[in-house]
This record gives sequence, C-alpha cells and structure tokens, in this order.
Amino acid sequence: MVRINKNDEVFVKLLYWGCAGSGKTTAVDSLHRLCKEKYNDVVEPTGNLTKIAMASGSTLYFDRGIFQSKKQSQIFYHVYTVAGQQRFSPLRKKIFMGTDGAIFVFDSQRSRLEDNISSLKELKNVAGGKIITEIPLLVMVNKQDLPNSMKKKEVEEILAQENLFYPPGHELHTWNPIVYETIALYSNATNIYNVFAELARRTALYQSYGDGKAPVTNKPVKLSDNVPEL
Repeated sequence: MVRINKNDEVFVKLLYWGCAGSGKTTAVDSLHRLCKEKYNDVVEPTGNLTKIAMASGSTLYFDRGIFQSKKQSQIFYHVYTVAGQQRFSPLRKKIFMGTDGAIFVFDSQRSRLEDNISSLKELKNVAGGKIITEIPLLVMVNKQDLPNSMKKKEVEEILAQENLFYPPGHELHTWNPIVYETIALYSNATNIYNVFAELARRTALYQSYGDGKAPVTNKPVKLSDNVPEL
C-alpha cells in the first residue's frame, strides 16, 4: 500500500521481478542513468543505487533506487529488484511485501522459457491473487538485441495461460499488462523509461480511482489534473 508520512511525502514501491540473469539490475541501472541525464525534469534519482551483489555481479539480496517526481515533489518511487536465483525464494517473499506495482522481466531467450514461467508462477503465488486486481503488472520482454528472441505476442499468450491477460469485455481488460519489447543495456536502451513511467501512472490510477484496486471501468482511464503524475 502507498505510504504517506507526517510530512505528507508519498512513498510508492515498485518491484522488478524475474528469473536469474533476465536483466533486472541492468534495467534499473539504465533507468537511473536515464532519469539522471535525460528525464531529470520529470523524475530524478535521489542518491546512488544501493546494490548487494555477489562477486559474479548477480544480485545477492536486492537492488534499490529512489526516484523523486519533479512535478509532484512529495512523491518518491522506491524501486527494488529481487535476486532471481531459486535459493533466494524466501528473501523474494520478504522483498515483495508492500509492493504497489510490479514489472516482470521476461528473458526473451527461448532457452529460458521454463525459467520465465516458473518465476511468473512464483510471483502469482507470492502475491496471493493480488496481481492486476490490486497490484498493476507490466512486462518487459528483455534482450531484444539477441537473435531469435521471443516477441510480445508470444508472451501475451503465456500471460493468458496464467490468467494474467483478460479478453475484451472482462472488467479487468483495461488493466491487462502492457508487454514491452526491451533492451536493458544503457548503450542501446529501449523502452526502459517507458515501462517505469507507465507503472508509476498505473499505481496512481489504482490509488486515485480504485482506492488501491484496479478501477472497474469499461473505458480506458486517463490521468486527470488531480492524479499524481511523475
């Protein structure tokens, strides 16, 4: 749940989830640089990223970055990643607590399909049925710079099989995860800022129009002047 302190500062927790090596840390690294160098008139990092990594560079516990809205200076986005290795499952459950919005980082290498689906199932289990209904979800199909990568349509079909993608006419159809084809590397970053900005937008809509849940509507909801923006 979005938290507000005695100074009326708003803290929103956004979580990057996915299997080991999918590009979660790289995506947040690139996001930090993009917000510092290109989008700092909209949202700006406060301080450096916090990383606890193994010697190999893989995330050991979590990464965390804090981003402050420039238009709504009282809003702070706390961005976390989880360690993807299977042995860190108990830690992932702890880090998930209090999550307001989630980004699933799907490794588009076809050899990682089983790992992706396993990680997606774990996210559903940890969330206890709250994904989409209470916690907005977006998906990055990452590593699009690699040959024979999986594409958006294929991942949408997997989401539908996992009951995370609703048909037209369903009350949650508006809130289907947007699937972004991404490249996390800063040198060729693709859709990294866009997915973060859209998740921030959706968490605002859930809070403002749904009281912390997916607003029930048959029409797309747009931001209005009284909804916090990035």
